[in-house]
Amino acid sequence: MKRNIIRMAIAEDHQTVIDGLLTLLQRNEYFKAVIITTNPNELLRQMACTPVDILFADITMLYRTGHELVNKVKELFPQVKMVALFEKEQHNIVNTMIEEGSITGYVLKSIDKHSITKALENMIEKIYSTDKTLKEMPNPTVRLRKVTPEQSHLTGRELEVIRLIEQEYSNKQIAERLFISERTVETHRKNIFRKTKTNSVIGLIKYAYNHKLVIIR
Repeated sequence: MKRNIIRMAIAEDHQTVIDGLLTLLQRNEYFKAVIITTNPNELLRQMACTPVDILFADITMLYRTGHELVNKVKELFPQVKMVALFEKEQHNIVNTMIEEGSITGYVLKSIDKHSITKALENMIEKIYSTDKTLKEMPNPTVRLRKVTPEQSHLTGRELEVIRLIEQEYSNKQIAERLFISERTVETHRKNIFRKTKTNSVIGLIKYAYNHKLVIIR
């Protein structure tokens, strides 16, 4: 299946980071930077005129004034995936925003270009792993049921983790797929076992099937 171009917005205070991302994007035929800015207000103005699929933004810019920019983007452009660009010492902020479901993923500014490229490629796969795509693929084996947190007492992120556990993904693979740390995956697993009152993967999968969180096709 031919992929569409993924339209990127970059909101970053440092030109060197912008230049590095642009260099990587130019090497991938599926990505196109359509907005580049250092001003949050300018970002929102341009996004109102230019469709965007993924927003790469400095974590400080996203988090300042009580998640103001994150909340604005979620309110005005709910379809946009937000990815935080952060420094090593900002990992606590990243973990908080991941737990809250504020961002889709994160990229450490100091990591090597190969790792960033891999993260971008994973994002393509994640974006196209939608219900529509699953229906078009031959003989999909399972599909995550759309269940609200109120119905299952599980967050949307925890439901994603359950689906991947059911598919026998390791913690490392889940972390790569969801753009989170292995430590965060482990935290999700502990919370899932606690909420579902299970203590093993087999017990969890039985719970998921019984409560129709994962439906066998």
